[in-house]
Amino acid sequence: MKNLLAAALLGGAVFAAHADAVDSLREFVREAKTGRASFTQTVTSPDGAKKKNSSGSFEFARPNRFRFSYAKPFEQTIVADGQKVWIYDVDLNQASSRKIGQALGATPAALLAGGSLDKDFDLSPLPAKDGLEWVQAAPKSKDGGFQSLHVGFKGKTLAALEIVDNFGQRSLLQFNGVATNVSIAPESFSFTPPKGADVIEQ
Repeated sequence: MKNLLAAALLGGAVFAAHADAVDSLREFVREAKTGRASFTQTVTSPDGAKKKNSSGSFEFARPNRFRFSYAKPFEQTIVADGQKVWIYDVDLNQASSRKIGQALGATPAALLAGGSLDKDFDLSPLPAKDGLEWVQAAPKSKDGGFQSLHVGFKGKTLAALEIVDNFGQRSLLQFNGVATNVSIAPESFSFTPPKGADVIEQ
């Protein structure tokens, strides 16, 4: 009886910890109106054999404005200004844009910088891993372009984002120095293609 009681109590404690991760994500989306962080990204091939590493910085302001600035190994900028999403590749001097409704939908960027979490995603707790509490965000739309999306929190702080795309490629973003509700210049979320850049608008 004692073992059963202990198991029930421990199980309840574990479930409560998992539920906290769901609550943490909801609170992050509800309370964090702006934010910034640095990040490292590791992309792993479906067979796990090949890995690519990159790093940069991330800023957002709800709703639907964000900037991912990749610094290493190649410079690339992804900017959402509330109307369009721009992707600019420095080496190619090429910029492409899509209307924000077409580009975001139920995507990882929409989860971090959007405002309609429960409208676009079904949330469920996951087991703790790597010292973080995790939540799965399953897109309600089936055309999101990825198989799964997991968000990791350390306490109430956003710590990681793990994405598996429809080809089985895994991307892990680990965030550092996360600061929320900070002042961010409006020009951070504007983009004008540089002179001479190839521009592709979809």
